[in-house]
Amino acid sequence: MSLIAAPILRERGQREVFCGLTSIVWLHRKMPDAFFLVVGSRTCAHLLQSAAGVMIFAEPRFGTCILEEGDLAGLKDANEELDREVARLLARRPDIRQLFLVGSCPSEVIKLDLAKAAERLDGSNPDVRVLNYSGSGIETTFTEGEDACLAAMVPGLERTERRQLLVAGALPDAVEDEMRRLLGGLGIEPVVLPGGRAGAHPAVGPGTAFALAQPFLAETHDALVRRGARHLPAPFPFGEEGTTLWLRAVAEAFGVDEALFDAVTAAPRARARRAVAQAAEALRGRRVFLFPDSQLEIPLGRFLVRECGMEAVEIASPYVHRGIHGPDLDLIPEGPVLAEGQDVDAQLARARGARADLTVCGLGLANPLEAEGLTTKWAIELVFSPVHFYEQAGDLAGLFSRPLRRRAALRGLHPNVRLEAAE
Repeated sequence: MSLIAAPILRERGQREVFCGLTSIVWLHRKMPDAFFLVVGSRTCAHLLQSAAGVMIFAEPRFGTCILEEGDLAGLKDANEELDREVARLLARRPDIRQLFLVGSCPSEVIKLDLAKAAERLDGSNPDVRVLNYSGSGIETTFTEGEDACLAAMVPGLERTERRQLLVAGALPDAVEDEMRRLLGGLGIEPVVLPGGRAGAHPAVGPGTAFALAQPFLAETHDALVRRGARHLPAPFPFGEEGTTLWLRAVAEAFGVDEALFDAVTAAPRARARRAVAQAAEALRGRRVFLFPDSQLEIPLGRFLVRECGMEAVEIASPYVHRGIHGPDLDLIPEGPVLAEGQDVDAQLARARGARADLTVCGLGLANPLEAEGLTTKWAIELVFSPVHFYEQAGDLAGLFSRPLRRRAALRGLHPNVRLEAAE
């Protein structure tokens, strides 16, 4: 029996997650001619300063158009104010070719319809594409900012009839290079969304088959399907097993010979298996509890259970999309609680009762749980670290084993320290 048939515990209470604005931190690196203009408060500016480790006023390629009290009170024409700030930005930064207006709150709160503003501004400068999406913590969770951004781009992609593979999802450069090498060895040259510069974004059409590189791209998935593209369901490329099954789904869709597939993947698969086995020594037989944070939890739960020998107590994700997460759920043995959404107090009670060997959670919960004697892993690290495909498989296992090794080292170095993590 697999977890895909298990009932889902749906919770709709208080959440403890980052908002979607933080996805700008990695998205702006993938699109060198883009600028992300957050329309929000000084709080949003401070959040991006802290999350990115840079000063907003230095304007790397994102900034905040700060709403003052007069804007929120309706004493000023917010559209005129926004138009003026955008004109100043584009005059100062003529290199911008893609401008994203990112809402930090719903339109009802900021008193400004950014979707209509983007449509108006998009026609005012023929050299700049202006798009809008929401990064609001009220409307989005941590990684949904990327999903909203890519989904906003899909309707404007050119149309093509040619047969092609599109890979959706922003990946670190080293990971994307590995993906291209593997697919190139199979005779497949993928197009990628986002495609870097404005002129490099892929075209899409009925001949397009697409694979998701990230498990949090539900809106992007739906937008591509509406454009006529066909989704290739597969486990996500975490670890040796996930990477192999992801590549196999693509290979089968494009008629790749099995002998060629084995020749291309045999050596990196073997390296990945060895690396995971070594890094997972501290994980085998241990229990893990995954709080909902990044929407990576389901494929990571599959990786930890099947490749690292862990026992999952609970696997929780902000959202569960059967069409996207089904292949991973189908591989996870029945046993762990599968939870969607969050009621943080109820979930904390379950985590405290379970006292798993490792608790994967957000920054806001990690320190309090550590103080209670639980060993934790920051979920945010799993988003900002290269973790996809074969060459990163051992590093991915190491991210989970490191907290356990650290606690074991503390016990050895300081025998009098009171550490109550479950044995």
